[in-house]
Amino acid sequence: MSAVDDYLAEIARRCRQRLGDDLVGVYAGGSLALHGYRPGRSDIDVAVVVRDAPDEDTKRALVEDLRQENLACPARGLELVVYRAQVAAAGDTEPGFEVELNTGARMAFRATYHPADRPPADGTFWYAIDRSILADHGRTVVGPPAPTVFRGPSEWDLAHLLAESLRWHLAAPAAAGDDAVLNACRALHRVRDGRWLAKAAAGAAVRSNPGPLDPTLIDAAFRARDGGPAPDPKRVRSFQEQVLKLLSGQ
Repeated sequence: MSAVDDYLAEIARRCRQRLGDDLVGVYAGGSLALHGYRPGRSDIDVAVVVRDAPDEDTKRALVEDLRQENLACPARGLELVVYRAQVAAAGDTEPGFEVELNTGARMAFRATYHPADRPPADGTFWYAIDRSILADHGRTVVGPPAPTVFRGPSEWDLAHLLAESLRWHLAAPAAAGDDAVLNACRALHRVRDGRWLAKAAAGAAVRSNPGPLDPTLIDAAFRARDGGPAPDPKRVRSFQEQVLKLLSGQ
């Protein structure tokens, strides 16, 4: 069993210990679900599903159980979200979480206990996008299979959420590296082909059928991913703007 598998199993054990029979399941999403996890670079994305909303004391105790100081994450960091089963299965676009925890050796700690407390500037589109990935590819750590627990938003809603995510990235000056290029490719591939792929696989797929996009920038993103120089920020921004137009049907 790998360090990541051990870590996921320990998260599940602590969730069971803290939540008891209210725990429905624990699921890995993101790069782990899409087989794109890269040691030393990727985060670990986890969704915890519960039957009923935990009380405030239980929420805060769960955060203490799982934060870096009490359970060391073997990756850059842990991004964990707790959902009620009703929210996980709703297929809507609302954040709908009970707890959001960011923690890790190379990740700033943040615990949020109500969606209304999340700064609007941070974006509220992430959650439904993540639930879409979980519905299609979620890796079950404990509990029923992910496709029986999660439902993603409609294709129309998902396309709008992905366009919103591109607008967010365009507004963030730091989001101009290889990840920005490959994240845009992943969004475009999902809308164009209806399948989630890891960022690198989506980049390769778009590279083989770039349409109006500049394929040499995707090549530059792959080189940067392997330790080469970062792609030119102006070219990255132009690439993102073109993908946004494609997602918006312009």
